[in-house]
Amino acid sequence: MGEAIMEQRAMETVLAAIDASAYATSVCAYAGWAAKRLSLPVELLHVVQQQDPVTARRDLSGAIGLGVKSDLMEELVRLSEASSRAEIEKGRVILKAGAQLLRDAGIADVTTLHRHGGVVETIVEREDNARLLVMGKRGTDHEFTPGELGSIIERVVRASAKPVLVANRAFTEPQHVVFAYDASPAARRALERLAHSPLFAGLAVTIVMAEAEGAAKRALLDEAEAEFAADHQVTALLDPGRSEQVIPQLVASTPNALLLMGAYGHSPLRQMFIGSTTTAMIRTVKAPVLLVR
Repeated sequence: MGEAIMEQRAMETVLAAIDASAYATSVCAYAGWAAKRLSLPVELLHVVQQQDPVTARRDLSGAIGLGVKSDLMEELVRLSEASSRAEIEKGRVILKAGAQLLRDAGIADVTTLHRHGGVVETIVEREDNARLLVMGKRGTDHEFTPGELGSIIERVVRASAKPVLVANRAFTEPQHVVFAYDASPAARRALERLAHSPLFAGLAVTIVMAEAEGAAKRALLDEAEAEFAADHQVTALLDPGRSEQVIPQLVASTPNALLLMGAYGHSPLRQMFIGSTTTAMIRTVKAPVLLVR
């Protein structure tokens, strides 16, 4: 019995993190799509970032400047604590609804997990048994700001060791993978998954090397194309244009596309000063983006 429990705990999952944003439905749909293809259960996670009373008291201390007396200060703290309880209850409702969406989609094995604490830290902790992590592009803080990327998703992608599928707002079942390839270690790992994982079985593939031209780059592209079985539909493109323009345009012109790419290939210092192609792709591409470290 004990061995069976240990084996069950060690089973791989598709880990899907949801919140109250409009992306939650899409996250559940992509998690269900991946779970079916990988024959894995889904773990549905919601994290409540809870403030302790001391922090709440400190955050409300500015009210003293308005002449708020100590008894009113205590009332403000109680209201803050009540708000935290409401967030916990809201999380339960979100998880219940998400689990029902997955079961309606044919995923029988769904577990829900309601945690308190830091979102990034909780996800990194839970990803040990995850084959894939699914998150929305934006959370509730950036839901209605299309030009911005949610701060949580960027931090998770940088911290996570697992592939992260960033869901766009509306689910469309992927039928074509656009693979942004640059021959980096992360891109080579993504290539291995693309050529052999059941997640991509039967999907058409377009491999694109942007900001590239010449015989040496063409050889790298041909080498990548050779990874696939002979019956796999693969197109390989070499384009000298900038990645930030070439890749979104190719994705936009490819029906039902999923963008696959390596994540954050440059050093943190370089990212700080010149930005990151990874961040730009997540922000601008209107399709799901799968990132592999």
